[in-house]
Amino acid sequence: MISYLSGKIILKKDKFIILEVAGIGYKVFLSRQSALKLPETGSAIKLFCFQNVREDALDLYGFLSYDELEFFEVLMEIRGVGPKSALDIAALGSLEKIKDRILKQDEKIFAGISGIGAKKAMTIILELTGKIKLLDGQKKSTVDPAEDALVQLGFSKQQAKEALKNISPAIKNMEERIKLALKNLGKN
Repeated sequence: MISYLSGKIILKKDKFIILEVAGIGYKVFLSRQSALKLPETGSAIKLFCFQNVREDALDLYGFLSYDELEFFEVLMEIRGVGPKSALDIAALGSLEKIKDRILKQDEKIFAGISGIGAKKAMTIILELTGKIKLLDGQKKSTVDPAEDALVQLGFSKQQAKEALKNISPAIKNMEERIKLALKNLGKN
């Protein structure tokens, strides 16, 4: 699974970008909010990704922060909410604003999103209320994208933590941390 990409923006459209990574162009769907925050075409960016695998397609959804990706994944767990609807919900405003309105049971937040009527809006709000409280209760500092990437590569959480524990905290570049962790894992 692709969970992170770092590359150069080749093309920007309203709903997606083409991101060149090592000579390969990835079509990555973005929310309108994220698309507005992107730098110019030709600029380098880093995206956390959700890879949606279906019988007839393999789609990537990109996010500028891990929190946005995490919120998107929570939305995807709700029955009847697909990636396009989840992306539309994510485009409603800042993550904190959306969370706040959901916790206040504001069903009008989903007005204008196709396929989400009043009944589905209340279902989404009810399911999200508990999940958002759980997300907010977790320490954000414990989320390590490098650890997540290693788990995606097939290592256990414990193996990933052990391999990353031996890397100097001075190394902040995630790619470098992953490379060093993979070397550590190869020695074991």
